[in-house]
Amino acid sequence: MKTAVITGASGGIGSAIARRLAKDGFTVVVGYHTAADRADQLLADLPGPGHRAARISVLDPASLDELAGLLQAQAGHLDVLVNCAGITRPIPHDDLDSLDDDLINEIFATNWRGPFATIRALRPLLNAAENAVVINISSVAGITGEGSNVAYCASKAALDSMTRSLGRALAPFIRVVSVSPGWVLGEYAARMPTEMIDAQRAATPLGRLGTPDDVAAAVSAVVNDLPFTTGSMISVDGGRPLGTS
Repeated sequence: MKTAVITGASGGIGSAIARRLAKDGFTVVVGYHTAADRADQLLADLPGPGHRAARISVLDPASLDELAGLLQAQAGHLDVLVNCAGITRPIPHDDLDSLDDDLINEIFATNWRGPFATIRALRPLLNAAENAVVINISSVAGITGEGSNVAYCASKAALDSMTRSLGRALAPFIRVVSVSPGWVLGEYAARMPTEMIDAQRAATPLGRLGTPDDVAAAVSAVVNDLPFTTGSMISVDGGRPLGTS
């Protein structure tokens, strides 16, 4: 039985990844923090048997230990871990005062420490699998420094750095890869002004913004089609950092 855990699976990108991996034949653990109803609805839509929802707080060691126990009892190993839980808040980059210390700490705790703690807790189960892979859902903001706020961009850059470090440290038994979307037409983009979305689309060489399914396809490719890839950043951004001519 091939098993995949997705943190933040009740969100738009996370749910698309869950559907894709279930279609690929994985038994999926749908991780959620507070949106139990959305997780249950997603669970009912997944193809194949054996899927389950689990409340996962990436900031709570007890929650991660409970998850490890569940996986040990269910399968005894873990083939795929997708770290998709993350937070942000739009703040202009020149508004230094609004980016207060509490928000900075919350962003880094969730977007960097959370994935690290999850990998640390589940490492024995990943080691027990053959060709295990960890996929960190990052962002092109970690490369460009353009994003919802300065701390968010820095947290994704730190996540990519961790991908490189752990790609080396956990080899050869566990691969670690970042999948880095650009703007995605999902829940976050839906809250933005139309003119902002239009400007981002116009600045993307491929002429459109991404979708959650684009990100899910990249995750599936890393898992199934790129067995010799680790410590790498896979961009899913339509060429956004290139600008347009």
